[in-house]
Amino acid sequence: MAYTPRRTPLTHYSYVTPIGPVTLASDGYALVGACVGEGSFPGVHTPSALTNRAATELQEYLAGKRFVFDIPLSAHGTPFQQDVWRAAAAIPYGQTRAYADIAASIGHGEAYRAVGSASRANPLPFFIPSHRIVGANRSVRSDDAADKLKEFLLKLEQCHS
Repeated sequence: MAYTPRRTPLTHYSYVTPIGPVTLASDGYALVGACVGEGSFPGVHTPSALTNRAATELQEYLAGKRFVFDIPLSAHGTPFQQDVWRAAAAIPYGQTRAYADIAASIGHGEAYRAVGSASRANPLPFFIPSHRIVGANRSVRSDDAADKLKEFLLKLEQCHS
């Protein structure tokens, strides 16, 4: 998941999904960004083979027909964020882990709030499933759009696991 700068231009494109538009960005080698809505990424606004493939996998996931993504990913972040995102990627479909559990698993036992911040900074939601990282009582706050999406994805996975 480490970011390696590429010499190819970024491409991005917005796709229609059951949850509204999702914008996907690619460097030609890997998916580098995803966001709900008409996202603003640098580069050329055009679909690519890679963003089309990612969109297909995302549609399958949202339909409950895909449990693991096969698309290559390249997420840029701090070493701590990378650790959190790797831990999130290891959480099986339909399961959750508490912020404190993730903090302990990456060797930063008291950094559960920082785990929450890293989770929210995830540049590849859906594909790196940081929505599976939840509060100590397995709750989701549900006070903003990101939390509502997280709650939706967790319910989706519970229905199909």
